[in-house]
Amino acid sequence: MYQAVGIIELKSIAKGVEACDSALKSAGVSLVSAHPACPGKYEIILTGAIADVDAAVSNIKQRFESMIIDTSVMGRIDPQVISALFGTEPTKKSGSLGTIETYSAASAIKAADIAVKTAKVDIYDLRVSRGMGGKGLVMITGDVGDVTAAVEAGASHAAALGLLMNKSVIPAPHKELWEQI
Repeated sequence: MYQAVGIIELKSIAKGVEACDSALKSAGVSLVSAHPACPGKYEIILTGAIADVDAAVSNIKQRFESMIIDTSVMGRIDPQVISALFGTEPTKKSGSLGTIETYSAASAIKAADIAVKTAKVDIYDLRVSRGMGGKGLVMITGDVGDVTAAVEAGASHAAALGLLMNKSVIPAPHKELWEQI
């Protein structure tokens, strides 16, 4: 499937379109998605060999340094993260519920990857940017101890970047809450 994933968020749509073209021309990468996101950001997700993705993201960071909000290059990304990004996996409405809310899509995707690699949890939902003011949200389920460990690990990454908005763990969500989220 995906060898590596690179995420780039810029604070200008016009420069984001230009950066996307530059990334695609700079290395042997493929485009997963590129689109405007709230509030006036531009989000690019690339895939390819780790060296190519890293080269493309590095090129954008150098050329568009003043426009960059956040970037991330992830090799060996957990398949659950890819499935959650594209909504291709049915999710279970059971167990404890943990959330990690970040100020960027890249930090949310990386937090999700760290969370699922830390403990035995499932990604319930992974939302990035659209309709959320440019934020990212990871929701995970599992046993309360695993969910707590996973939330702490994923949130720590976002906090270290100054991009953690908040986090929570609900040991036993109410049935009506499951129906609404």
